[in-house]
Amino acid sequence: MGIIQELLKGTPLPRVVKVRQKFKVTEISDIPAAMRQEFAKPDIADRIKPGMSIAVAVGSRGLDRLPELVRLTVQEIKQRGGEPFIVPAMGSHGGATAAGQAKVLANLGVTEESAGCPIVSSMEVVEVGKIKNGLAVHMDKAAYEADGIVIINRVKPHTAYRGPCESGLAKMLSIGLGKQKGAETCHHFSFKHMAEHVFEMAQVKLACCKILFGIATVENAYDRISTLVAVPAEKIMEVDQQLLPEAKAKMPRILFDAVDVLIVDRIGKEISGDGMDPNITGRFPTPYASGGLDANKVIVLDLSKETNGNACGIGVADYTTRKLFNKVDFDYTYANLITNTTPGPARMPMMLADDREAIMAAIKTCNIADLSQVKLVRIQDTLHIGEIVISEALLAEAQANPDMEICGELMEMEFDEAGNLVG
Repeated sequence: MGIIQELLKGTPLPRVVKVRQKFKVTEISDIPAAMRQEFAKPDIADRIKPGMSIAVAVGSRGLDRLPELVRLTVQEIKQRGGEPFIVPAMGSHGGATAAGQAKVLANLGVTEESAGCPIVSSMEVVEVGKIKNGLAVHMDKAAYEADGIVIINRVKPHTAYRGPCESGLAKMLSIGLGKQKGAETCHHFSFKHMAEHVFEMAQVKLACCKILFGIATVENAYDRISTLVAVPAEKIMEVDQQLLPEAKAKMPRILFDAVDVLIVDRIGKEISGDGMDPNITGRFPTPYASGGLDANKVIVLDLSKETNGNACGIGVADYTTRKLFNKVDFDYTYANLITNTTPGPARMPMMLADDREAIMAAIKTCNIADLSQVKLVRIQDTLHIGEIVISEALLAEAQANPDMEICGELMEMEFDEAGNLVG
């Protein structure tokens, strides 16, 4: 028996039970009808002229029904005589390469076949102006040279800063369409100044680039589209700010204030810019944002397939596994974090042999008197917290909460022969 196994020997693993968290939500069931309605608005439809080449900016996040949103946008543009093509609008993601960014889109289900138009992936940019502190503003070259630009993005709270515009249309303009160079410039003075940089850079692009309109969504607590609106260019900054409080109010959360151990099955860039959304886990990569769960110890067990080895966000966890480490593409991860000037999210937490060891280590070190009473929560990822797993010590609290439903009986935590958590 090795030293780690000896130290963890006898650490109790709690019995657990699945719990359904209930959130009050609204949802748009007929997305095609909603898109037709939005495109029919005069300040949207009239901007598309026959023969116009139109760049449709698509990012790297796993938006609800993203392939459908892209396909419908392309169809609506074509019906009005436009000639759309897709540009990846994701800053430095995908390893800051053209091929890598096209692969990110494909992993999200957005391909030339699914969208019905070409994808033009390039890292070439043009400088289109400067903001008041002298920082240059960069724009994807293919989008800049098109006759018009349409952006698609979800509005939600950012994971590393607070401001009038966080993750939404303005950020897609300033960082996403800036490619690696633009993202690097926007992050130049750290996240402390991101709010002002995002706002000012978006304004510069709205003034000098051929932005037609944006398609903005807000998702409910189950990550389903609850708001969808087409926004003319001149109202993008206003609407982006209006939708942010709505997005914050609709965000899900883990319905406990504090736990001893949080297990996250997987992280990935398509899930959150920080792999797992700090607004849910409470683990933020910078001091410029706060909120979420108070968890004494956080474990991340694996990377998602779609993240392509980008382990951004692992640095805020306390424990991880060798299987995760073996999947990390350090070039992809480091390109992202060198660009945003924040190396912390790439730091490796303590790495254990398998899921069992990582969980036992977190319990052993969670700083409570009786380890058999550990308050533990397990989630699949931060996009899916409608159903969670809790330990026996949290059962009474869950039973007393009308927004939590116990699903099943308490059972032992199960692991396979390789030490991986089952179920």
